[in-house]
Amino acid sequence: MSEVTTRPPFNPELVPFLDALAARGPVTITPEVLPHMRQLDVTEAELDARLHARGYERRRITVPGHRGDPIDLAVIQRIGRTGATTGVYTIHGGGMVFGHHLGNLDSYDEWLLVHDVVLVSVDYRLAPEYPDPYPVEDCYAGLVWVSEHAEELGIDPDRIVIAGQSAGGGLAAGTALLARDRRGPSLLAQILVSPMLDDRDETVSTVQIDGVGVADRQLTRFGWDAYLGSRRATDDVSVYAAPARATDLARLPRTYIDCGSAEVFRDETVAFASGLWAAGVDAELHVWPGAFHGFTSMLPDATISRTATAALAGWTSRTLGVDHG
Repeated sequence: MSEVTTRPPFNPELVPFLDALAARGPVTITPEVLPHMRQLDVTEAELDARLHARGYERRRITVPGHRGDPIDLAVIQRIGRTGATTGVYTIHGGGMVFGHHLGNLDSYDEWLLVHDVVLVSVDYRLAPEYPDPYPVEDCYAGLVWVSEHAEELGIDPDRIVIAGQSAGGGLAAGTALLARDRRGPSLLAQILVSPMLDDRDETVSTVQIDGVGVADRQLTRFGWDAYLGSRRATDDVSVYAAPARATDLARLPRTYIDCGSAEVFRDETVAFASGLWAAGVDAELHVWPGAFHGFTSMLPDATISRTATAALAGWTSRTLGVDHG
């Protein structure tokens, strides 16, 4: 536990959840618990039944990942949808060490309904078994495949949005940098929700959120150590692995980026947004007062969560050219 305890207060509506979480004792991430943390909470058959009940269908496509090794993509869309539409390429969170590419799909319901998108979720390989550059290179390889096969997927290749939360946000930012530098797929926009961007553990917010909240300093260190090993916080880390290190953010796509004021990734998120503006990129930043990491997923009905969800929905409508007033 850090000696520095001064930090922004948590939103009062969120405090009971955090108190209940704290009462269960500290969460310690170890290699032994990772297999459990990588599992879905339902079977894939149950997931497909839920999707079908909401009018969606899923199919699995195996494509070449980093070094040509096979990885899976989940393609989800409205049943019976035809024609070319926006493709949303999504990257799941989990500190680069856990999570599942079929988790948290409910958060894209509005996009599937209102914007009739084709959602593609990439099953990138996880550290520590597959450290840098496997995760980000898998994500990039999947994006390239989607772009090259856009027509058969029903995706307009000029309307691909990349999106990720937490580690998925960091991987999305790294994938966008790779696409720019390799002259790869053109991206319409990127959505970075509470992105994990900086391996150096030097910001004020990483010191403030140490032993409190959700996804604190210790969890973040575990993820970066698994991902980068002894290279963490050294000069031997690429901007694709840790996008906060990038000094040139020019020519990146229009960006939505947000975080909570009481979360570990706050300062790296704000700094990245400032870097985008300095490079002339169209970026919209929100810092939600008193919010902890992942608050919209854990407490979706809280007032601050509904406000944050509405802000992203409005930006999405403007970006995709749909005016809902």
